[in-house]
Amino acid sequence: MILTVTLNTALDITYRVPALRPDASHRVTEVTERPGGKGVNVARVLAALGHEVTVTGFTGGLTGRLLRERLTAIPGLTDALLPVSGTTRRTTAVVDERSGTTTQLNEPGPVVSHAEWHAFQEVYENLLEGVSAVALCGSLPPGVPVGAYAGLIRTARAAKVPVLLDTSGTPLRRGIAGRPDILKPNAEELAELTGSHDPLRATQDARRRGAGAVVASLGPDGLLAVTPEGHWRATPPARLRGNPTGAGDSLVAGLLSGLVKHLPWPDRLARAVALSAATVLAPVAGEFDREAYKELLGRVVITGEVSAA
Repeated sequence: MILTVTLNTALDITYRVPALRPDASHRVTEVTERPGGKGVNVARVLAALGHEVTVTGFTGGLTGRLLRERLTAIPGLTDALLPVSGTTRRTTAVVDERSGTTTQLNEPGPVVSHAEWHAFQEVYENLLEGVSAVALCGSLPPGVPVGAYAGLIRTARAAKVPVLLDTSGTPLRRGIAGRPDILKPNAEELAELTGSHDPLRATQDARRRGAGAVVASLGPDGLLAVTPEGHWRATPPARLRGNPTGAGDSLVAGLLSGLVKHLPWPDRLARAVALSAATVLAPVAGEFDREAYKELLGRVVITGEVSAA
């Protein structure tokens, strides 16, 4: 069982328009709604890969009820979300069909009370029993302490459960102090954390700050991984045009899938890049093109070296 934590869940709404223009009315050609938030997207991809996965975090209000209703239809996924008095946020993606670009609008999320946060910590600790890996993903809703991830990481490590952290800003800077087994920033988050815009130098610096391994997402250029076993670059065979929303979440799912299957790092990275690229080719976050994934998996380019013993 894999556990994903999404403290700031969302109902993801995707609009497709022929062309997005400022200060203009638009005729929407397609609307989709999906349960979302980074960890929920990760869980949906893991379930599609055949893994048993549990999702936890906060949910509330009408939006939260809609989110939970949609989760019940996903085989292999268990809902362990905690209710809060506030209302789950919505995230809105507007896809410009002409250019292929996506504009994202993210609401802040509900205010979480001290009692609700305390209740979550108890549930989280109980859920760790029997879990093979945990992913802590996304932003923190108002009311949750900025150092929350560091504490959750320490709880997982005390339970001997490997933990992956995927967040940004202050939660990332504070969370790395908990010493996650895997840190998954993108290039912008990595530069903000370390002050370096050189990917290799920044990734090495992030690992020195406390992460066991750092896997930096470089967008269409694939990823860069610095681990105790070695460092590698993994790149897709070609640049793909499509909707990048959720590609980073699929990358996390690939890393977790490889981790629990005890794959060597190059195979984990190939799985992560192939899933990420296949998600760009799918229209909605949290989904991936299965045929594209199978085709891309054997074509991901891996370069790098194993560390000396």
